Amino acid sequence: MTGFLTLEGKRALITGGTQGAGAATVALFRELGAQVLTTARTRPEGLPAEMFVATDLTSLQGCETVAEAVRNRLGGVDVIVHMLGGSSAPGGGFAALGEAEWQTELNLNLLPAVRLDRALLPGMVTQGTGVVIHVTSIQRLLPLPEATTGYAAAKAALSVYSKSLSKEVSPKGVRVVRVAPGWIETEASVRLAERLAAEAGTDLEGGKRIIMQSLGGIPLGRPSIPAEIANLIAFPRIGSCGQHHRHRICD
Repeated sequence: MTGFLTLEGKRALITGGTQGAGAATVALFRELGAQVLTTARTRPEGLPAEMFVATDLTSLQGCETVAEAVRNRLGGVDVIVHMLGGSSAPGGGFAALGEAEWQTELNLNLLPAVRLDRALLPGMVTQGTGVVIHVTSIQRLLPLPEATTGYAAAKAALSVYSKSLSKEVSPKGVRVVRVAPGWIETEASVRLAERLAAEAGTDLEGGKRIIMQSLGGIPLGRPSIPAEIANLIAFPRIGSCGQHHRHRICD
């Protein structure tokens, strides 16, 4: 992909950019020439301090800290990639999700994008150009009811919010894109497969098959890898179409 794409001179904010698909996206954007700022609670070794903000985006204050850093360090932003997401909810279906679990899922998977967009989109509208990429999930359509109901519901809400935002700001020069990955094989998703395997009395490969079957099957026969997601995210950024796009990579 890097042979014909460039992000030279573009200023990008990528949330959740220290692990998995987020880290792969940060690496690709830097390779393509973008000036990247990313966030997480803790800066990993090897990531320059000037391109990192240590904060908790599940809070309003954390989002305000990142928005301020974007203005001060980048002087504005051309691309926002909302990678942040995940689930720590327990298994056991809907009955296992109390008020705290629901609030946690919303604070991680929906509200950071809403808050950062609210803070940074006006600048994009003023400059008349920009791209916002919301990374949702196939689980917005195909949830895993035993484990990720809250996560799936939050991602569905993010998808609808993204569509509504696109209708509002696309005529003003700002594209809003949804990327809806299927199962990405990361450390977190492997832990989920291990948990499902233990509950089903099978091995890790059996746990992976449980996930793939729950998602309606994956013709490729395997999960995606982080680099594939990064390539998918970079592609709509440089496309010329001004309409709202949806990308699914699991089927």
